[in-house]
Amino acid sequence: MSLVILTIIVSFGVISALTYAAVNFYAVKRMDEGTDRMKEIAAAIRGGAATFINYEYRVVAMIAAVIAVVLGVMITWQMAVAFVIGAIMSALAGYIGMKIATYSNVRVTNKARITRSLGETLKVAYRGGTVMGLCVGGFALLGILIVYLVFGQALGQMNDILEGIEHVNWWGLPTTFTITLAGYALGCSIIAMFNRVGGGIYTKAADMGADLVGKTEYDIPEDDARNPATIADNVGDNVGDVAGLGSDLLESYVGAIMSAVILACELFRSHHTDLSKTMVKAMINFPLIFAAGGLVACVIGIMSLLMKKKISENPHKELNITTWISAGLTLVFGAVLAWFMFSDMSAVELKNANFLAGWLSPLLAASMGVIGGIVVGMFAEYYTSYSYKPTKLIAEATRQGVALTVTEGLSVGMKSTMYPCVTLGVAILGAYQLAGMYGVAMAATGMLSFVTATVSVDTYGPIADNAGGIAEMSFLDNEVRQITDTLDAVGNTTAAIGKGFAIGSAALAALSMMTSYLFTFTPPSERIILDAIQPLTLVGLIVGGAVPFMFSGMLIDSVTKTARLMVVEVRRQFRDIKGLLEGEVLPDYQTCIAISSKGALKEMRKASLFAVLFPVISGFVFGPLFVAGLLIGATLSAIMLAIFTGNAGGAWDNAKKFIEVGGVEGIGRGSDEHNHAIVGDTIGDPLKDTVGPSLDILIKIMSVISLVMGVVFARFNLLGWIQSLLS
Repeated sequence: MSLVILTIIVSFGVISALTYAAVNFYAVKRMDEGTDRMKEIAAAIRGGAATFINYEYRVVAMIAAVIAVVLGVMITWQMAVAFVIGAIMSALAGYIGMKIATYSNVRVTNKARITRSLGETLKVAYRGGTVMGLCVGGFALLGILIVYLVFGQALGQMNDILEGIEHVNWWGLPTTFTITLAGYALGCSIIAMFNRVGGGIYTKAADMGADLVGKTEYDIPEDDARNPATIADNVGDNVGDVAGLGSDLLESYVGAIMSAVILACELFRSHHTDLSKTMVKAMINFPLIFAAGGLVACVIGIMSLLMKKKISENPHKELNITTWISAGLTLVFGAVLAWFMFSDMSAVELKNANFLAGWLSPLLAASMGVIGGIVVGMFAEYYTSYSYKPTKLIAEATRQGVALTVTEGLSVGMKSTMYPCVTLGVAILGAYQLAGMYGVAMAATGMLSFVTATVSVDTYGPIADNAGGIAEMSFLDNEVRQITDTLDAVGNTTAAIGKGFAIGSAALAALSMMTSYLFTFTPPSERIILDAIQPLTLVGLIVGGAVPFMFSGMLIDSVTKTARLMVVEVRRQFRDIKGLLEGEVLPDYQTCIAISSKGALKEMRKASLFAVLFPVISGFVFGPLFVAGLLIGATLSAIMLAIFTGNAGGAWDNAKKFIEVGGVEGIGRGSDEHNHAIVGDTIGDPLKDTVGPSLDILIKIMSVISLVMGVVFARFNLLGWIQSLLS
């Protein structure tokens, strides 16, 4: 496939997505915001979110600038520029998604107030969510296209790989196109890490502070206007669950595509006698064009819901249909693309690339990812939706007290890891049999090929949650709140499904990048084998298994530190502000916003720096084999921990909502059982919205950094130096 055709297809996908995002953005903005009280609350939420993310981006920009300089000096200027491009694309997607969420929330509330229609309200919330989804896909592919055209084509890095030309930097390290691509992925990862960690700390500190004092101690409703932490809680939904989510899934999307491209390049560099230039070029181009086709498919899937004249009163079904349409069209496009790109290849070329099923191999491998992602999502839905037994059991357990409520939730979360892990194992094995490690990378790409559709559905959840808060604080009637609560409950389940996709694709992408990492220090003449019982690798496995637990503990500690400050402030206002509990005066919302902001910005640095520096320090001390074990151990434990935390937290949250909608006979809002469910929900908050979503970023950022630094670790490590002295 010529460069012109590739550029046209990818550009068409990017332009379609970003244009439709702009159309939906302004369509939402033109809608009425409702009453003066609703406008006032929405403005406070919007202002708080903008203040936080602007300051956060200033902090992250300084850190990113330092990293870019280090990369430019120590590796290559090309990698540094690609890193900056990745950071900009990720930051743009997060910022625009956050902005539209703060415009959409009040308009969702107003639509529910005017129409009393669940379907019409769903359409507004979903339209707001699509802006985030379309920006994720559009900006991710725009950045990849820029890197591909500028560095791969104009500066000749792609040709250097095909011709076997290897350049080195000023201190002898190879500088290839794969290093530049890794720089782009690293830029996306850095922004995703800070957005997810910072936003997660912010939102859960405010949420826990509001719940622990307002709902548990003073027995006032969720999002009650008298609670000083409610605005901060709603701000947190936008900076954590929207901006953080967008940057997170953009990074997953980029990581999946880049892992396939990088692996194809590394396979050719190490085994160029087996693979023809034509074949490797097709293997490099296929993931990018396949992702562009998926983006167009998602635009069609989104339009299928938004252009409906009448939306049903079943939001889950409507959202699922858009996802299925997007996934189905993506696979149809992939089949045509695979035939076009690989059908003319000889049987020898296909065999040398380990394409077991001929020209269909990359598509079938991608299909393993698509099917695997859907199945993982179905398991997440089963364990978190209150339509099914596990969450209903948690709601029933509230009759026996807090301890059993928490214990039942832990049980559900732990059991929920088994079947998704088996599914991922089957997907990995199937993809590997079809197309080797390239097939595994394509499975990751397939799992996220319709990420625009899944992010759109995910983002609608926090928008609906915010809408419910605005309804409560604006003193609207219960019917409005019931509509927003129903949408929010569905949003909790779709969020759990999205987190399943994120961790599943992260595992596949990390595995592919780890293989590429092994290529960086293994001589071309040697076969790639990692001996798991080699002492350094084995120790790395053990230590790596502990890394996600250490990282998770740091995040939970950060949330609880900030939440404690929030609890003290909320109690102070209830105690000292006369007439607050009686509803005669409004609380001081700004102080609570400031507490969450300062706490998040302060605490996010420790966990983020730990994720970035741990593999680097380990490599310089113990060398590349230790880091290889570290990556495997961290990936394995992170998969299970992320699924456990996401599903347990989602199940606790929906068990509470199940009680609130009257799902448990004889139990309702304000009962002791409801309070028990609130405690379970509060425990699950930092698990599902801070820890779980951050773990997939952890394993990818460790993989990307290790890939970049692999050659350095092989040449410069303390243990190797000591061994050379002793010998």
